[in-house]
Amino acid sequence: MPTESSRVRAMLETRDRILDVALDLLGENPDAGMGEIASAAGVVRRTVYDHFPSRLDLVRTLTERAVTEMTAVLADVNASGAEADAAWVEFIARLWPVAHRYRVLLALRRGEYGEAIHALLGPVDELLADLVKRGQDAGVFAQHLPAATLSQIAYGVVFAIADSDRSNGTLGPRAATITSLLMLGVPETRAIALAGDQP
Repeated sequence: MPTESSRVRAMLETRDRILDVALDLLGENPDAGMGEIASAAGVVRRTVYDHFPSRLDLVRTLTERAVTEMTAVLADVNASGAEADAAWVEFIARLWPVAHRYRVLLALRRGEYGEAIHALLGPVDELLADLVKRGQDAGVFAQHLPAATLSQIAYGVVFAIADSDRSNGTLGPRAATITSLLMLGVPETRAIALAGDQP
């Protein structure tokens, strides 16, 4: 007879498997349905709905996972005390695997779940804006746009490159770093030097 703790552990493992599979499947096809996710996870639809009563609940949970990972990275980077442009480079290097995993959120953010995703990403947006504002105040980032807008443009470029990289694998964190620094107003020679030997 399974114990209560082993049943709970099994439920959590199933839930995590569903989330991991959903992330992969939605990354390939943002319109994938709950039935497709259940099939790919090796469970029945009812099991998926037991954990996530609606597709919005599933997307919200994926977004919460992404926010947790990204805020941890950003908090670390912001605490490093590095120059804002060097801190941005470190952020992109550490964000790249996360951006690859959660790139589907960018597509979903533009669709019917946009409002929910946008609200959940609030803490990440604030930390990014703080980092860009620090760079603007130090004169290393452009000042032609407010920090909140400029940070979203540079951040969006990273996800766009992550999404593009999925299809052909020729771009990587170096391309994302240099391009996002250029969007932030960093001169090309400085952006290339900061990117260093990233792949």
